[in-house]
Amino acid sequence: MARHYGTVQRKIARLKDWWLLDNGLEITETTYQSDTWALPRRLVVVRQQIDRRPKATSKQLKLFKEEGIFENYRYSGYITNQGLSAKMVWDMYRGRAYCENRIKKIKADFGFSNFKMQDFGATEVALNSVVVAYNIMSLFKQAVLKSGKLQQLKTIWYKIFAIGGYITKSGNHKLLNLSLAMKEENGS
Repeated sequence: MARHYGTVQRKIARLKDWWLLDNGLEITETTYQSDTWALPRRLVVVRQQIDRRPKATSKQLKLFKEEGIFENYRYSGYITNQGLSAKMVWDMYRGRAYCENRIKKIKADFGFSNFKMQDFGATEVALNSVVVAYNIMSLFKQAVLKSGKLQQLKTIWYKIFAIGGYITKSGNHKLLNLSLAMKEENGS
């Protein structure tokens, strides 16, 4: 899809019939056919007006930055063969977006994209093991680190295991500084 990025952007730029879904939110659809596909597929496009929806998580059309209208919107596109309405397609994929982010995080933190197995059962066991490890680390972040920040596993490993503590001097005293800040509990 990356090599067709410019072609898809040009197609989106020519779209004229946008349906208003909400304040600053519009949707339309068309078809797109890659030169490597036997048949055209449906392209559902959502655009969100930046000044009305500043937290929109889509992309701006980079090929057309200099043209006024395109700098006002962020766009997202969904290529699908679903027969649902354009809004239903967007709702379905939008609901799965966070799930996709978790999959990317699992790949990055646990190296899952490097698992190469010939047997489906072995791949399933590896995936289940990685997901269990991910869930344990998520619980660790919540219960022990009490951090709301999404940190990569390598950052946590570095903070806790690679640098468990370090020694500093304060006057004539040596202090052991732990990398994981401990909370003192009041005994009263």
